[in-house]
Amino acid sequence: MKGSDRRRRPAVFLDRDGTIIEESGYLDRLERLVFFPFSVDAIRLLNRAGFAVVVITNQAGIARGIVKPSFVDEAHRFIAARVEAGGGRIDGFYFCPHYPSGTVPDFVRVCDCRKPAAGMLTRAAAELNLDLTASFAVGDRWHDVKAATAVGARGVLVRTGLGQREEAAPEPGTQPAAIVDDLAAAAAWILEQA
Repeated sequence: MKGSDRRRRPAVFLDRDGTIIEESGYLDRLERLVFFPFSVDAIRLLNRAGFAVVVITNQAGIARGIVKPSFVDEAHRFIAARVEAGGGRIDGFYFCPHYPSGTVPDFVRVCDCRKPAAGMLTRAAAELNLDLTASFAVGDRWHDVKAATAVGARGVLVRTGLGQREEAAPEPGTQPAAIVDDLAAAAAWILEQA
């Protein structure tokens, strides 16, 4: 069967820092990677409901010379293994290494992948055969909601990480489909919509 002949799946796009794992600034060591206690269960529930689960994360620390791309890959392998050990699955990881005022020349640019741009979502949709208009994006920043809106998905703001600060400073023209306490509440809300 050709890839274009397969039925496209809905997805839940998850921000990483502040959504799946605790916000720790520029994550540069595995010892600083701390899962929220509900994250693995929430991902597993979304999997069982038929959603692809895809992590999309801005990683400006690469362009700023703080974090190596190889460490981001290592962190994502660690996260995937932890989720799999709990009976869940992450279908893909996408990260943007760019930042316009960074210090590492290869990554200093304006791009179409850094949220709120939707490049990571559209790339994942093409590579994983996803239906963006039947999908959701969950994160702790307004740019997560904006990226969802840009592709016709529904954005959910969580109050973990930087979410409470974001909620207290609404951005004009940015309307989330829901604002909830954490990823567990986001998964429950998404399952109600489905």
